[in-house]
Amino acid sequence: MQIVETTNEGLKRAYTVTIPATTITDRIEGEIKKIAPQVRMPGFRPGKVPANLVRKMHGDAIHQDMLNNVIREAMDKLVADNALRPAMNPDVSLGEGYEQGKDAELSVALEILPEIDTPSIDGLKLEKLTVPVAEDAVTEQVEKIASQQQRFETKDGAAEDGDQVICDFTGKLDGEPFEGGAAEKQPITIGSGMLIPGFEEQLVGIKAGDERVITVTFPEDYQAAHLAGKETTFDIVAHEIKAPVESTVDDEFAKQLGLESLEQLQGLIKGQLEQETAGLTRTAMKRQLLDQLAAGHDFDVPPSMVEAEFNQIWQQLVQEASNEEDPEAALKEIEDEKDDYRKIAERRVRLGLLLSEIGQANGVEVTSQEMSMLVSQAAQQYRPEDRQRFMEYVQQDPMMAAQLRAPLYEDKVVDFLIEKSEVTEREVTREELQAAIEAEESEAEKAEAKPAKKAPAKKAAAKKADDAEAGDEAAEKKAPAKKAPAKKAAAKKTEDGEAKPAAKKAPAKKAPAKKAAAKKTEDGEAKPAAKKAPAKKAPAKKTAAKED
Repeated sequence: MQIVETTNEGLKRAYTVTIPATTITDRIEGEIKKIAPQVRMPGFRPGKVPANLVRKMHGDAIHQDMLNNVIREAMDKLVADNALRPAMNPDVSLGEGYEQGKDAELSVALEILPEIDTPSIDGLKLEKLTVPVAEDAVTEQVEKIASQQQRFETKDGAAEDGDQVICDFTGKLDGEPFEGGAAEKQPITIGSGMLIPGFEEQLVGIKAGDERVITVTFPEDYQAAHLAGKETTFDIVAHEIKAPVESTVDDEFAKQLGLESLEQLQGLIKGQLEQETAGLTRTAMKRQLLDQLAAGHDFDVPPSMVEAEFNQIWQQLVQEASNEEDPEAALKEIEDEKDDYRKIAERRVRLGLLLSEIGQANGVEVTSQEMSMLVSQAAQQYRPEDRQRFMEYVQQDPMMAAQLRAPLYEDKVVDFLIEKSEVTEREVTREELQAAIEAEESEAEKAEAKPAKKAPAKKAAAKKADDAEAGDEAAEKKAPAKKAPAKKAAAKKTEDGEAKPAAKKAPAKKAPAKKAAAKKTEDGEAKPAAKKAPAKKAPAKKTAAKED
C-alpha cells in the first residue's frame, strides 16, 4: 500500500492511497475458501461446492465486503503512521473507473485536531455566590402546595365565585351537539380560568338541581377550526355545589401527602430549594471558569467541528423561531445575525478542546459503570423493543459512545477545575444570584456575537454559549469511526375533534415547542427539546456535534 500526502495546510490534510489489486484479490480468495465449506448447492454434498461456483454465485458481494475491509484498514494505517487525530470522519472517495482486478486509488481528505499546549490551571479565581434558604421561602412553598391541594365541601345555596359546580353539560353548534362538547358530573371551579371565556362566569348563581342554557363564543384561534370564532350554547344540569375549604398546614396535611409530619415536609422543601440554588451557584461559577479559559487561549479549530456545532445551534434557533407569533420576523432576525452564531459555535468548540486537554492531562475519566448508566438512561428514550438494539449500537459505534460520554466528561473536568481554583464565597439573595447569572455574559461572547434585541426564540437557544456543552467530538477528542445516529422528533398532533370547553385557547401563541427547546438544567446547560422516539429501523446517522 502506498500513501502520498498531497495537502498539509493548517489543520487540513489530504492523501492519495493506493491499495494493490493483489491485496484485494488475496482477501477475496481467502474469504471464498473460508465460506466455501458452508455453502449449500443442489447436486453437491455439504462442503464440496467448488470454489469457482462460490465465486460465480457470491463473488460480487464478497468483493465489495473485502474492498470495504481493506479500505478501513488503510484508513487505520494512514492515521497511525502519520500520528493523526482526525477531528471528524475522513472524506474517502474511490477513484473513478475502479473495477475488480485493478489497484484501488483512494482520495482522502480530513481535518485534524490542533496541537494544544497543556493549559495551565494555576491562578484560577472564582467567586461562589451562595444563597441561604430562608424559613419564609420554605413556608411560602408549603403554602403553595396547600393551595394546590384545594378541597371542596358540599354547600347549600347558589354557586359563587370560587365555588365548584358538579354538572353535566352538552355543547351545541347551530342547535346540534358537537363532538367533544359533552361531559357528565364534571367539576368546574368558577374563576379558575380553565374553560373558554364566558363559560365559568355564567355558572354564578346556579343551584343543585338547576338546569340552565348558556351561550359562549369560542376564541378565534381555537384549535378546532370548525368551532373557532363560533357562537355555541351549552345545556347545563347542576348536580352539586361545593365551597372551597381552607387547608390547614399541619401534621395531618403532611400525612395526606404521604409523609409522616409537617417537619418532614418542610425538610424536603428546604432540600429542594437548596438543590436549586446550588445548581444556580454552579452555573455562575462555570461561566466565570469558561470565561477565564477562553480569555487565555486562542488557537485554530477544525472548521468541520465548528460547522457541526453551528448546525446544532441553528437547527434549534429555526425550530424555536417557527413557534413565535410572527415566525417570518423571528427567522429574519436570526438570519441577520447568522455570522454571530457561527462565532459562538467556534468558541464552544475551542472551549471543548481546552477542557478535553485539561481532563486528559489530569487523569479525569468516565468510569465504565458511569458509562453503563449513561447508555441505560439514553436507551429509555426509545421504545421498549428498540432499547436493546440501541445499547448494542452504542457498543459498536465509538462515535455514539463518545457523544453520550462527553457531557458527563466535561462536567467532571469543570468540577475538577473548580476544586483547583481559588474560591471566595459571598452570600447573596436568590434574586441577586439570578441577576448575576444574567449579567455574566462573557466579554468574549459579547465581542463575537454582538447581541442586540433578540426574539425570545433566539435568546432561548444560544444565549450564553459558555454554558452549553462544547460539542462531543471536542470534549472526547477522539477520532470517530462512524457517524452518529439522528433521532426523529415525535410529531405533535392536535385533536381537532375534541372541543371540550375545558380547552382554553389554541396553544400556538404559547409556543410550547419553544419552551421545551429552551429548557435548561440547573447548571445552565442546554437540553434536548423533547424525548425522541426511534424508528423501527436503525437510527439514521449524522455528523453534527451533539449539544447536551
